[in-house]
Amino acid sequence: MKEIELKLQGKIKRLTNQTFKFDERAGDGWFSAVYFLKTCEIVKKFKPDNIVTMQFFQKNDAVLCGTDEAIALIKTFAKNADDLEIHSLKDGDKISPFETVFTIKGPYQNFGFLEGMLDGILARRTSVATNVYNVVKAASISGVQKPVIFMGDRDDHFAQQAGDGYAAYIGGSTAQATHAMNEWWGKQGMGTMPHALLQMFNGDIVEATRAYHETYPEDELMALVDYNNDAITDALKVSREFGDVLKGVRVDTSRTMVDQYFFRNPEVLGSFDPRGANPELIFALRKALDQEGFGHVKIVVSGGFTEERITDYEKRGVPVDIYGVGSNLLKINIGFTGDNVMMNGKHQAKAGRVFRPNARLEKVE
Repeated sequence: MKEIELKLQGKIKRLTNQTFKFDERAGDGWFSAVYFLKTCEIVKKFKPDNIVTMQFFQKNDAVLCGTDEAIALIKTFAKNADDLEIHSLKDGDKISPFETVFTIKGPYQNFGFLEGMLDGILARRTSVATNVYNVVKAASISGVQKPVIFMGDRDDHFAQQAGDGYAAYIGGSTAQATHAMNEWWGKQGMGTMPHALLQMFNGDIVEATRAYHETYPEDELMALVDYNNDAITDALKVSREFGDVLKGVRVDTSRTMVDQYFFRNPEVLGSFDPRGANPELIFALRKALDQEGFGHVKIVVSGGFTEERITDYEKRGVPVDIYGVGSNLLKINIGFTGDNVMMNGKHQAKAGRVFRPNARLEKVE
C-alpha cells in the first residue's frame, strides 16, 4: 500500500479545467434542481449583497475524490467565478465523518445553483475511490500488494468512464480496462482476451492465444482459461504450448458454474461451495501449474469479487496474483451535503448545522 498511501498524502497534482468536458447546459441550470434556480433568482432580486459560506461534508471514513472536478465546474459556470473564495482538500486525502472538505464563499446567486451538481460529483468520485481503496487494501492483507484491475466498463453508462477511472486510480487501482478510464491521468487501457475471442476459435484456447500473441507480440501474454469450464486443463494446455512466454492465466468462472475439475475429483466436494473461481479451484490450479514447472505463470481471478471476498481469499492464502473487479467498485454509498452555514461573517444555518473550520483546507487560486 506504500504507493497508494503516498497518493493519499496529497502527492497528486490538481487537475485543471482543461481536463473536463462539461455539458455547456450546466451554466444554464439544466442539471440543477429547479428550487435552486428559483432561489438564485429570488436572492438576486431581494438579497443580492449577502455573502454566504457553503461547506460540504459526508458521514464516512473515506478517500476523497472529485474536488478538482468540482473546482473546475465552479470556475467554468459560476457567475463572477474569480470573485468566489474556495477552500478545498485534495483528491486522495483521507477524510473523516462530518469533516469539512470544501467551502465556497461569495454571493449565493452566483454559485448556489451548482450545489446539487457539486454534491453529485463528490459523492460519485469519492464512493468509487473509497471502494477501490478498500479492495486494494484487502488485496494486501498477506503482506504482498496484489494488483487490482478496474473492470467497470460494463457496469455503468460509458460517459462515466473517465471520471470513474480517475477515481479508481486515486483509490489505488493498478490498471483500467478502457482508454477512457485512463484519460484524466495520462495512461492507456489494459486488457487481454474476452470470451468472444475464444468463441471465434471454437473454444480452442491454444489457437486463440497464438492468434493473440501474433497480433500483439509486445503484450504480456495472459490467457483466459474458463471458456470451456475446465480451467486447469486449459491452463496447462497454454502453459505447455507457450512456456516462459505465457505470463498468466485468468479464471472468470461464473458463480452459477462448477468447474469440470470437481467432477473429475468428486472426493474433494462436500465442505465448500464449488461454484465460480472458488479458493479450492485456485489452489488446485496453482498446484497443477507448479507440478509441471510453470511456477512463473500468474493467476488472475475475476467475476463477482468484493472487498469481503478478497479479504477471505487473502486470509486463507489463496494463491491469487491479480484481482479483476468491476461492478462492486461502482456502488455509490457515500453522499455529500452542501450547507450554507455563514452569512456576512456570522453563523446563519438551519438547526443542527454549524460552520466546521478545517485547518487542512487549502485556498484555491
